[in-house]
Amino acid sequence: MFAGALLALALAAGPADQPPLPTVPQSAEIQLKVQRDGSLSVVEAISVPDGLTMDRRVALRVPAPHHRDRVYGVRDVVLEGRGTASVDSGAFTVHLTSGTSIVRYTVDGAVAGDTVTWELAGGWTADLKFLRASFAAPKIPTAVDCTVGDLPCGAAQIDHAGLTRFSQQNLAAGQRMTAVVELPTGTVPANEVLVPAKTLGGAFVLTTPVGWAWAGFAALLLLLTTLTLAARRGHFHVKVPPRDGHFYVKVTGEFASPAGALPGHVGLLLRGRAGPLDLAATVLDLAVRNYLWVSDGPTLARRNPPDEHLTAFERAVYEAVVPDEPVTLAELRRRHVEVPRTELTADVVRRGWFTTRRLRRAGVRIFCYGVFLTVLLALTVGYAQLGVILALAGVAVAVTSAALPARRRAGADVAGRLRGVTEIRAKDFDKPQREQVFSRGLPYALALGELAPWVAAFDGLKHPPPVYWHAGDITPDQAGSFATALAGTFAPAHRGHLLELVSGKARQNAPYHSRAGTRGTAEPS
Repeated sequence: MFAGALLALALAAGPADQPPLPTVPQSAEIQLKVQRDGSLSVVEAISVPDGLTMDRRVALRVPAPHHRDRVYGVRDVVLEGRGTASVDSGAFTVHLTSGTSIVRYTVDGAVAGDTVTWELAGGWTADLKFLRASFAAPKIPTAVDCTVGDLPCGAAQIDHAGLTRFSQQNLAAGQRMTAVVELPTGTVPANEVLVPAKTLGGAFVLTTPVGWAWAGFAALLLLLTTLTLAARRGHFHVKVPPRDGHFYVKVTGEFASPAGALPGHVGLLLRGRAGPLDLAATVLDLAVRNYLWVSDGPTLARRNPPDEHLTAFERAVYEAVVPDEPVTLAELRRRHVEVPRTELTADVVRRGWFTTRRLRRAGVRIFCYGVFLTVLLALTVGYAQLGVILALAGVAVAVTSAALPARRRAGADVAGRLRGVTEIRAKDFDKPQREQVFSRGLPYALALGELAPWVAAFDGLKHPPPVYWHAGDITPDQAGSFATALAGTFAPAHRGHLLELVSGKARQNAPYHSRAGTRGTAEPS
């Protein structure tokens, strides 16, 4: 008799929007229809025996490949019968009591590409003796599949009229039955909704907002690269101004350099970095300006204490080179004195020749914010790649800051004027001025790598200027030899190169000698 009832149930059919009522207790009849807009209309008729209740909970967010979740939407829920049906907390919940009830609802997000997927039954708290379902679409499906857990269901086929049918007997409580139908291409629009899974891997999934963020980051990199290349292209190509590019002596007798630049500034202004040559030029300048005294040995000693006329970097060099007792060049070479780059950079920034590295500091802050945001998003709402992009943007800004020329327009102007300072004629100065211009210009010539022509211009005079900052009566040529020895003191590993740089290929400096004679104004004070 039970088999006859099953046969009658199998032959039953009803209108499109009204499924046949179950004829077997504790069974279900389901109709599914894909609308042209891609929504899936579902009508379920469920028979519940007397004295029994049946509950079902369908999760509307299910795992999908590649650290994603697939999200379904259920709306327009209508229950005809005894019980309740609702959508809340990301789940579709049905509670039925005895009798036959009909549940109608619409599913969004069931179409992925050309494939329709929906859970026909699952999570029921009681067994289903029999389940039958039909599926209709605007076009006849090309393939169907149906599973109960990991196994195929009882039947899944397309009949001669093009209607897809599924059936399953004895579906145990908690078992889930899923139908998958493949439609011809373009039958209905896809409406699948994929979101990052609520896992650590899902937090880093590439989504549309993240994709746009990556596109913005690529545009930022292109912009920063373009600006950097444009800035660097003409960075060191500076034209010498037609005037004010030489040393001169004021009416008051004071020596003046272009824009008040110091010998220690030359490396930063012209080459973008300070090195041993700039350190040697600063030490020589301190001697020329009577803060240090040079005597036999050769030996450096303090002559006058530092005052308000010294900059912070000059004061640092003064204290590092001669901290207390006089020191020979041989002893100084073993101390490995370095250029006080922090004080030197601060000085050129203060003069308005270089920019500060605010952009680099901003990049570091942005990177830290990005790291924090990455961790925060990974542990909360996801989209953690937004934090990664922000951190990389900070790195890009910091790298750009390091690559951009720090020299400003005013610094470029000073650099251009410094390039021409050694192009002077000694005869343009009267005899009292030559002494000051030669000695004060000597450190600049050393820093510029123009020591040989500078010394030759004054040493070739009929009456070469005296050297007041050195013990004994020495010539400009011997002063140049001392400058060469001083340059080699601060870079022993590159001494040969420095000797060639400061002396020139066409001239061989005479050996450095101190002479015994002294002048009244040259004695240490």
